[in-house]
Amino acid sequence: MLVDSHCHLDFPDFSDDLDGIVSRAAAAGVGRMVTISTRVRKFDQLIAIAERYDNVYCSVGTHPHNADEEDGISPDELIALTKHPKVVALGEAGLDYFYDNGSPEAQARGFRAHIAAARATGLPLVIHTREADEDCARILEGEVATGSFAAVLHCYTGGRELALKAISLGLYIGFTGILTFKKSEALRALAAELPADRILVETDSPYLAPGKFRGKRNEPAYVVEVAKVLAETRGVSLDEISRQTTDNFFRLFSRVNA
Repeated sequence: MLVDSHCHLDFPDFSDDLDGIVSRAAAAGVGRMVTISTRVRKFDQLIAIAERYDNVYCSVGTHPHNADEEDGISPDELIALTKHPKVVALGEAGLDYFYDNGSPEAQARGFRAHIAAARATGLPLVIHTREADEDCARILEGEVATGSFAAVLHCYTGGRELALKAISLGLYIGFTGILTFKKSEALRALAAELPADRILVETDSPYLAPGKFRGKRNEPAYVVEVAKVLAETRGVSLDEISRQTTDNFFRLFSRVNA
């Protein structure tokens, strides 16, 4: 079994095809999916999808692109929403300096609020970080020193230093279809180096379709292609990568039914 630890089933790209998306994922051997929140204020739409399918779970959080829009959401508000049994994570939250969406100050405030909620609930935080390695490492190091929490740096495209720092802090690294792209040699080298018990696979669908489906809408079934390249990169079988990343998923997302 494989798991898609990060997709966006509430996005309009999937609105007319949800049953098909979930069915194709199951047929491909994808046993669990976590549909990730990008706006707390749209949580009702997200939870409705998680309630609709037994093998779909969700998170609650504010994407850094929406940090100004949802600035001021407190850890207590996040914690209250995690009471629903289908909520298995916080986020995605973090820092994104690639686009000029969400001021750095609001992003940092939101990031710290989500960390506090993750620490209080014991649920993992899904971290989005892009072109912000130094600030992300600084916040993570300071917050872990205050009190430990579980987290994954999803859709990893950062540098080696941040990845190793995250691993040293007890966090996980998630890989998407970007791993399969021809120009991702450095990312594959990093994926080969990381500890086997700290890696996850995901799609971030509907975006970032792996090489075989490049240019098409991505979907959870395609996480198999990410796993194949990760297996090749690490010199192990697909069965081994499937077992290891799924074990890692259930260890991190401990509220999901195994």
